[in-house]
Amino acid sequence: MAGRWKNTLTENEVTSEADFLNRRQIMAGLAGVGLAGIGGAAQAAPLQPNSWEEITSYNNYYEFGTGKDDPSRNAHTLTTSPWTVKIDGMVDKPGDYDLDDILSKMTIEERIYRFRCVEAWSMVVPWDGFELADLLTLAGVQSGARYVAFETLYRPEEMPGQKAPILDWPYVEGLRLDEAMHPLTIMATGIYGKPMPNQNGAPLRLVVPWKYGFKSIKSVVRITLTDRQPPTTWNKTNAREYGFYSNVNPQVDHPRWSQASERRIGSGLFSKRVPTPMFNGYDEVASLYGGMDLKKNF
Repeated sequence: MAGRWKNTLTENEVTSEADFLNRRQIMAGLAGVGLAGIGGAAQAAPLQPNSWEEITSYNNYYEFGTGKDDPSRNAHTLTTSPWTVKIDGMVDKPGDYDLDDILSKMTIEERIYRFRCVEAWSMVVPWDGFELADLLTLAGVQSGARYVAFETLYRPEEMPGQKAPILDWPYVEGLRLDEAMHPLTIMATGIYGKPMPNQNGAPLRLVVPWKYGFKSIKSVVRITLTDRQPPTTWNKTNAREYGFYSNVNPQVDHPRWSQASERRIGSGLFSKRVPTPMFNGYDEVASLYGGMDLKKNF
């Protein structure tokens, strides 16, 4: 089932760290708008994946601290093997699924995705992973299911940030079922062909490239199919600032900053901000929201 939504990109269209380890072709989810299809002068230059160092040293993972470099300094304490994912709720085959067993049934692909943080910075990440739809199909989605809920590992003895009342632990997220089943939505297992680093959500994280980064929940231990919209951590923390959908939308500002443009990590200290495209450039998902008011349902 995997591989329904792939574009092959030539090395002239994508440049990367060590030419993406000299791979002959790159499977990407940058369909619809083209790799650099942000508009204006941005189309003239190739969109380069960020380096391993940038991706693994500049991120948010509050379970290991609130500073951008806290996860890379503190996440070595996390034990990621063995790893089990509980799949329950409205599925035909609920149970505790061993990650190694899951991976033996999945096709791992390379997906180069734009990554846009709600804080208005961005990068390009070459993920390795499989389509979430394939995992949900494996578990057997029942006809009444409408949403998918996710939960992060809760282990304060290894995740020191969970000892502080910064958020309501464990971290939880959710998608509508059609969003979860979209072929752009993946469960990522690595970066640049290497296993997922702890600070980036090892060993298994969600990646939804048209939504702000906090929707892409890390270190997933539970997936629940439900007929009700599930609670999500940042929405519970501040519903005025963080909606359930959290689609990248340059026309809907965060209450404390504009979302019309973004700062590209790795582009230099004095580089100009670039315009942010609707849905982070993934126009093919627009049909999921036909008839919806995306300012109200932000």
